[in-house]
Amino acid sequence: MDQIHVVTCFLRNRGDVLLLQRSEQVGSYAGLWGGVAGHAEGDPDALAREEIEEETGLLSACTFVRAGDTFEVEDESLGKRWIVHPYLFDCASRAVEPHWETTEMEWVSPTEILRRETVPDLWKSYAHVAPSVESVAKDAEHGSAYISIRALETLRDRAGLLAVRDDDWDELAELATELRSTRPSMAVLENRVNRVMAEADSPTAVEQSAIEGIDRAYRVDEEATENARERIADSTVLTLSRSGTVLDALRGAKRVFVAESRPACEGVGVAEELTESTDVTLHTDAGIGHVLATEDVDSVVVGADSVLPNGDVVNKTGTRLAATAANREDVPVFVVTSTDKVRLRDGADRPELESGDSAAVYDGDRNLSVLNQTFDVTPAEFITGYVTERGLLGRKAVRDVGEELRSLAGWRDDET
Repeated sequence: MDQIHVVTCFLRNRGDVLLLQRSEQVGSYAGLWGGVAGHAEGDPDALAREEIEEETGLLSACTFVRAGDTFEVEDESLGKRWIVHPYLFDCASRAVEPHWETTEMEWVSPTEILRRETVPDLWKSYAHVAPSVESVAKDAEHGSAYISIRALETLRDRAGLLAVRDDDWDELAELATELRSTRPSMAVLENRVNRVMAEADSPTAVEQSAIEGIDRAYRVDEEATENARERIADSTVLTLSRSGTVLDALRGAKRVFVAESRPACEGVGVAEELTESTDVTLHTDAGIGHVLATEDVDSVVVGADSVLPNGDVVNKTGTRLAATAANREDVPVFVVTSTDKVRLRDGADRPELESGDSAAVYDGDRNLSVLNQTFDVTPAEFITGYVTERGLLGRKAVRDVGEELRSLAGWRDDET
């Protein structure tokens, strides 16, 4: 058999992927659905990007997510062995520029692959780059809202596969249980999985509920962002760490002070992105108190990984420091969050706070202990208000939200 290297690229936008139906003018698999694909002799990474630009015109809107392991597909009818290199990109636009190789194009749930006539092993290609329990657990680059959506995608994909195979419920319920426990500090992940499972009783129903849950997650996060944007428009703000909802809201601020957010320094990337729309000053974490004491800062605005029912906020380490210093200087502190981030419990059931790699703080050979706490807890007394998709909430409203979310957690017999 002829051995040919090919790339298969999946572009993802708001949980959907782009599928292209191959035209009659292509050399193989005319009329079948596939991703962005092409020959990859030489440098597959570079050729993947070339194919995205050639077939869709969307390369400038794409951000690389991951490359999957290569695998072989033998097609005896063509006498070819395809060596497939799968890729996944997040894409900020759906404005595809049609290409002669394509007759139709659709943005659909990846599970639609299971129900269409596709090029060989297209689902296997997708599975090699799709989110998983492992990728959800290990993601240290993104905020909790982003990670929660990846968890819902994992649940949706398995539900779709089980629905097509007409398999039973137990495997799906176990996956949902496992996903809920992958990131104990991120209440939004648990709540969004609970919402999907509480409203469904079969793999088909879970698939549809997860698709709707992904759409809802994007919507409520955007509504929280818009409410925050209105509150901080044309003002001077201090922030830290990286939150997608906060980042988008800050684009309308007059000036933004950004703490570098060590040890990962994700604040540096936030500062760089904000330079396109506002006046930005990047400073050390240790300088937070100095900035608040000497600059005319109107408010501190941060995101949240979780909000406890009593109003305490779990967020990137440094949030408590910023809120304490802000209170000393009479600067209001606003937490931008969807209500999905309210935890079900507080008190003795406070979340386990994740820790980072100790080598990021100290990699020397002296006999000393290292603390690299990823999250800290900011007491509710330091928080002025919680900017959500429902507007500005106080502590009592937060506790009421916790009661609402608790009612979704009983989808398994062992839940109360």
